[in-house]
Amino acid sequence: MPGATVDPVGPNRHSAWVEHAIAALADAGYQRGGARLAVIELLARQGCAMTAIEIDDRLRATDQGIGRASVYRTLEQLEELKLVHRLEMGRGMASYERIEPSGEHHHHVVCEKCGRVEPFEDPGLERAIGRLQGRVGFEVSEHEVVLRGRCPRCA
Repeated sequence: MPGATVDPVGPNRHSAWVEHAIAALADAGYQRGGARLAVIELLARQGCAMTAIEIDDRLRATDQGIGRASVYRTLEQLEELKLVHRLEMGRGMASYERIEPSGEHHHHVVCEKCGRVEPFEDPGLERAIGRLQGRVGFEVSEHEVVLRGRCPRCA
């Protein structure tokens, strides 16, 4: 599945994000439901963005099918609470990715031919964004970079 890479970071970071998400939902008055928990736990294990359909398919494959409407509703709630980013990566539907409380993040390259999505990090890019913010006098609260082209297999 494009975009469904598993995060190589250890389980402690994953469980910390799960706890953070559950606490934020509780603070907002949401109950700890099975659907929300299934989506949260799946997102915690992912290394890159996934569409709602990919999330639903993955949950169904593990006998945790909660219904596509519940997946969308949960993603909307998580986005509203700034626990996930909604990303438009040109694949015809939005993708969702967890927001780390530490601010740690990555960007994406998307193959225009096969739809493959790969995460990348670039400290130089982050410094350039910081310099740009200072130069234009604009306080940037968040940013995303999506580069489009062809992957090595499709080039």
